[in-house]
Amino acid sequence: MGRIFEKRKHKMFARFDRMAKAFTRIGKEIAIAVKLGGSDPAGNPRLRAAMQAAKANNMPKDRVEAAIKRALGKDALDLQEIVYEAYGPHGVAIVIETATDNPTRTVANIRSYLNKHNGSLATSGALEFLFQRKGVFKTSLEGKSADDLEMSFIESGADDVEIDEMEIIAYTDFNNFVHMQRALEESAIEVTTAEMQRLPNTTVTLTEEQMDEVLKLIDKIEEDEDVQNVYHNIA
Repeated sequence: MGRIFEKRKHKMFARFDRMAKAFTRIGKEIAIAVKLGGSDPAGNPRLRAAMQAAKANNMPKDRVEAAIKRALGKDALDLQEIVYEAYGPHGVAIVIETATDNPTRTVANIRSYLNKHNGSLATSGALEFLFQRKGVFKTSLEGKSADDLEMSFIESGADDVEIDEMEIIAYTDFNNFVHMQRALEESAIEVTTAEMQRLPNTTVTLTEEQMDEVLKLIDKIEEDEDVQNVYHNIA
């Protein structure tokens, strides 16, 4: 079948791997959301956000419903949310959000990745000042007025708004996340994703070679089944 087929097959399986990983992460987020706030998305903002992420990642509806049902069952995993802070190569700050039923396994794995890629774990809180938690809302601009959407986001509580090709991105304070989510829903604005992120206050600039070295570490961490999100302060 030749090299072209092999390349296409490689890309196809890579895409399936990314999709499977995304579904696993969203499934865990749904489980945690249900445990904390119940199974009714109308009264559970975190679950609504997880379901929006599921839709944005083309996660089948039956898988979302199955994840909610599993979270309600007596055999549901007892997931703990643990945040690890680390130093990567060349002074890069890394924050790793995990959801795990075995913290001992998780921290051992993360420490192993760091040790093999010239990084190290930091003490809890050591890098917190380098990042700020923000609510991030995204929606498609297709068939919509960018000016009107920008105004709606600002009126709903956005601190900052960016336009990126055919997508509009709005940022709000961590404590304002739920208020803005509800305001957008009341305005009938269909948000593709609504999530909390850690944005760097300052960034470090690396050479291409240094960047490759750090990204190899980040890619390895992101592959771990217990890892939900990884943030860094690379420019």
